[in-house]
Amino acid sequence: MLSDTQRATIAATLPAVEGSLGEITPRFYRGLFAAHPGLLDNLFNRTHQKSGEQSQALAGSIAAFARLQLEPDIRRQRFILDRIAHKHASLGVTAEQYAVVHEHLFAAIVDVLGAAVTPEVADAWDQLYWDMADLLIASEAQLYADAQVDPGQVWRQVRVTERVQISPDTIALTVSEIDGRLPGFRPGQYISVQVPLLDGARQIRQYSLTGSPAESRWRFSVKLAGEVSAHLHEQIFEGDLLDVSTPFGDLVLPDDDAPLLLASAGIGCTPVIGLLTALSEGHDTRPVTVLHADRSRDRQPHRGMLAALVDSLLSGRLIQWYEHTSPHVVSDSIRVGQMTLDDVDIDRDSHVMLCGPTGFLSSMRAAFLDHEVDESRIHYETFGPELLRTGAR
Repeated sequence: MLSDTQRATIAATLPAVEGSLGEITPRFYRGLFAAHPGLLDNLFNRTHQKSGEQSQALAGSIAAFARLQLEPDIRRQRFILDRIAHKHASLGVTAEQYAVVHEHLFAAIVDVLGAAVTPEVADAWDQLYWDMADLLIASEAQLYADAQVDPGQVWRQVRVTERVQISPDTIALTVSEIDGRLPGFRPGQYISVQVPLLDGARQIRQYSLTGSPAESRWRFSVKLAGEVSAHLHEQIFEGDLLDVSTPFGDLVLPDDDAPLLLASAGIGCTPVIGLLTALSEGHDTRPVTVLHADRSRDRQPHRGMLAALVDSLLSGRLIQWYEHTSPHVVSDSIRVGQMTLDDVDIDRDSHVMLCGPTGFLSSMRAAFLDHEVDESRIHYETFGPELLRTGAR
């Protein structure tokens, strides 16, 4: 835990460190991958590395955590760390890897800041790092224990039992345990899928589970967008084997019975499908408003399932926006353009659950805050570094 002296040092040096993070984090990753090349191919998302998104995310999370030590806010701290912990657990990250990250991160800090990193400065930032790491290690250990797996041992091989084309660029895969029954999951959670690519890399991506926890199989949908999804679209069919992780993720149904508002865009509908499946099977009677945005009706994944699930709820309501659609179908429930909260009744006591790409999450979160929904009642899910960057806002 930071001492008062260390906290004062962090406060004095944070502006300089923050201003240099754009240089520190890329240098950190270059050093890390030079020493451990397998991490880039087999653990980190190399698409996000190439675009620079992962570096931005790391910088955002470091700066956010540092600021939260100066102005303590336990809820915001948990908001950031819980999502990182679930993502790390889904990748099989272990406590030993934090020492590796520490070595290369601090080497990058020293390289960039040079003589400004005095022993006192190094001591304070070192303590900050291990405060953050220890919290994550403890959270991940608890996640592994809850999942009844040893730390890092999250991978299993499953067999694809069904493949369905659900839109022109999206497939739905159903997988089953080869021998036995797959473990349960909480609606809204996701699994990691690891695939072998032609260059020898084994890249990992996350996909939300859309089926029922009561079933002995898992379902997830894959939109064609990137090298892992391309492999799944082009190479994986019924009877094939896949390496997948234990389910993780904290975008799950709240414990209370407050109204729900589920807002998604594009393939972000998949966590919503999982949540709605549970609500429908449980004959839930609370008010549930579902908002969804997509480019067009003909390319919308799970269009029929989404409508059927909402229709099965006693107090369900669905409004959808399309960037391109015929004016003949426009109504109170089908609108043209991007999602807006204009003419949408918002119960400020609702739990708002957002699922979609970065821009959508950021704009809709701001819109709900403008409608006086408390920040603590806004939850969201996305995959990749956008989550950390948005969470650090």
